[in-house]
Amino acid sequence: MTTETSSAPNFIRNQIREEIESGQSQKIVTRFPPEPNGFLHIGHAKSICLNFGLAEQFGGDCHLRFDDTNPAKEEQAYIDAIKEDVSWLGFQWAGDIRFASDYFDQLYAWAQYLIQAGKAYVDDLSPDEIREYRGTLTEAGRPSPYRDRSADENLDLLERMRQGEFAEGEKVLRAKIDMASPNINLRDPILYRIRHAHHHQTGDKWKIYPSYDFTHGQSDAIEGITHSVCTLEFEDHRPLYEWFLNQLPVPTKPRQIEFARLNLNYTLTSKRKLKLLVDNGIVEGWDDPRMPTISGMRRRGYTPASLRKFCEMIGVTRADGGLVDIAMLTHAIRSDLEDNAPRAMCVLNPLKVVLTNVDEHHEEVYEVPGHPAREDMPVRKIPFNRELWIDRDDFMEEPPKKFFRLAPGKEVRLRNSYVIRCDEVIKNAEGEIEELRCSVDFDTLGKNPEGRKVKGVIHWVSARHGVPVEVRLYDNLFLVEQPDKDKDADFLDHLNPESLVTVKGIGEPSLANADNEDRYQFERVGYFCADRHDSRPDHLVFNRTVGLKDTWAKMQKKG
Repeated sequence: MTTETSSAPNFIRNQIREEIESGQSQKIVTRFPPEPNGFLHIGHAKSICLNFGLAEQFGGDCHLRFDDTNPAKEEQAYIDAIKEDVSWLGFQWAGDIRFASDYFDQLYAWAQYLIQAGKAYVDDLSPDEIREYRGTLTEAGRPSPYRDRSADENLDLLERMRQGEFAEGEKVLRAKIDMASPNINLRDPILYRIRHAHHHQTGDKWKIYPSYDFTHGQSDAIEGITHSVCTLEFEDHRPLYEWFLNQLPVPTKPRQIEFARLNLNYTLTSKRKLKLLVDNGIVEGWDDPRMPTISGMRRRGYTPASLRKFCEMIGVTRADGGLVDIAMLTHAIRSDLEDNAPRAMCVLNPLKVVLTNVDEHHEEVYEVPGHPAREDMPVRKIPFNRELWIDRDDFMEEPPKKFFRLAPGKEVRLRNSYVIRCDEVIKNAEGEIEELRCSVDFDTLGKNPEGRKVKGVIHWVSARHGVPVEVRLYDNLFLVEQPDKDKDADFLDHLNPESLVTVKGIGEPSLANADNEDRYQFERVGYFCADRHDSRPDHLVFNRTVGLKDTWAKMQKKG
């Protein structure tokens, strides 16, 4: 399992540095080319940070270009979400946003060019027949009976395809390369398919749409991309990428470089499977805080800095197949919030405490630092009076030996306040504890008197001044490290039924001022974020981002 540090290797960055130092490369131009058929996920964050990061580091440009070649699966909402995600991560693309559809006219002209050169033809085989004729990894393919049509016939058929004369699947345009090639991608790949679909950018102008393989390299060439960085799954496509560039009169010849994709345990990064979760109502949407989408992680409370830090920690290599421990991701956000999130007290499972030796009208207000190490954060005002809420988990009627919280006859310190002792337990008719009667030692504010040691410290909230909050306790969406490892099983069988637990808590008064996406450390509990959509002054909603325990940091110390 990958556990690399912040100095993790980045072979592409090292390679470009050597190219620049040797004079082989001048200004580099990269691109981030998402398909607008879903929201971006944590794997895309790695690609974003890599492509934009390389451009930033070496004074180059990075383009944002949508690979919009399949209008049946694309939506404007996805385009808008992707733009927002890239900007939120702190990156700015060079120039205007680009679309592969910007180049459809040029791509069509180049398809005609290949036909005239005898290197493309219109095929009437059905999709099933094309697969059959293509052969296997161990058997060569067979040429289509339509492979030797004349250039004039192919040009005519292609234009009629473009005009919408034929039904979907009736014909395709294929490159004429090598049906016996050991690389199956070179066995006459499809360049154009018929699709009678409205396009979000070009409307109803086109009835045929280019394949990704035909579109991508030529779009790179048109834009002057110098380094076309993609994941290892496209390594076998590189000979085809280069074949097109060598056959066509393109203005530049980009170079494709592959790197290992991110595989994060307890996480899915298949858009198709993530869409299934959304469509089946298993999650509330693409930005559900349990989703590994950038927008979902943002809503859960992750920061741009933490995601960029994580992507730097995991490095960029060509070694594929390794699982990255999700503890590295939670370490990145936890270390960020530890330094930057203000503190607050919030009781998630309230139990009433009545301080019997405190007058009903008594009230004190403590001024407490917003952060123990940050003088730039405003102080919090914490009111103290006769009735308080504590967390029910901080009391046990019959505690074990090393339970250092509240119990009958035992003492604890209220954080930032006095030591109290539990004198009486009040139960209802069903025998359930509904209230504790305690007494205050007024000589213990801000100190522990000599000769008396109180090990336990618990958080609390004034019953009179506390604000009600809805707290959503998020956990991993899946119970196993690789939910889709078994191809014969349903990944939905591994869903975590406790991935979301909602509780009604009581927070200290300062939380009443929380704006959407404000992040806090709830003392002794974890890190939380005001929900960017649902939280409002009259109904505060906080999402648990991550707990206080840092398993990855402990693992590094042991290592």
